[in-house]
Amino acid sequence: MKPAAAIGAAIAALTLSSVARAADAPGPAMRSLDIRALLDAGGTIGWIIMAMSLWMVALIVQHLLTVRRGALMPRGLAEEVHRLISEGHYKEAVETCHARPSFEAYLLSAGLAEVALGYSAVEKAMEDASQQQAARLFRRLEYFTVIGTIAPMLGLLGTVWGMILAFMEFESKANPSVSELAPGIYRALVTTLQGLCVAIPALGAYAVLRNRVDELVAEATLLAEYVFSSFKRKTALRRQQARKSKPASPGQTAGKPAETPREPAR
Repeated sequence: MKPAAAIGAAIAALTLSSVARAADAPGPAMRSLDIRALLDAGGTIGWIIMAMSLWMVALIVQHLLTVRRGALMPRGLAEEVHRLISEGHYKEAVETCHARPSFEAYLLSAGLAEVALGYSAVEKAMEDASQQQAARLFRRLEYFTVIGTIAPMLGLLGTVWGMILAFMEFESKANPSVSELAPGIYRALVTTLQGLCVAIPALGAYAVLRNRVDELVAEATLLAEYVFSSFKRKTALRRQQARKSKPASPGQTAGKPAETPREPAR
């Protein structure tokens, strides 16, 4: 057996034996901690962390209601606008988008504003609108990272302050017992527990909602391209027809050699 493994096994054996002796030894019953006791032990910093937890829950509920397929892409909007664009009713298509404001409607409105410039301008306008709206959604998700960062830092602050108060017993007492130090130490650790209990779900919610926003933004962009598919075909056909019917330039005509008249047959 390696020396490190032997030392680890010895420490584990000593720890288990100490725990067994402590369990067998008579002593006062262990104090149970409920939610009210934890809140009281956390103090002012603990209440601040609990307020942040309420803010986190409100943000989760808000995003579950707004970051969903039905809210970003209303049912029937893409089909209706696609039909109007196919029929050439661009003004009615814009009015339909304004009547049903949403992420998809914003993309389609941006594309409809550039129909006079061709499909390339429409595609660029929708791409810019998609990036702008996606950035707006992602900025709202940043609040979860703020909570996930600040909550454990507040917990650490409460723990450090509690430890300072606990060890100040050495200044007032020459040799304080462990039972006198334990209450202050466990109260100090409560705020760290509260901070972690808030930070972990906040960061988890951020990861889940960010992936959901990525998925829905990509889906909305593809749907917007489908809505303008008929306009894209019409634009391509007009370009081909214009290319075929375009007369030859003067330079091309001048570059051809002049035909010499043939002598009449005798």
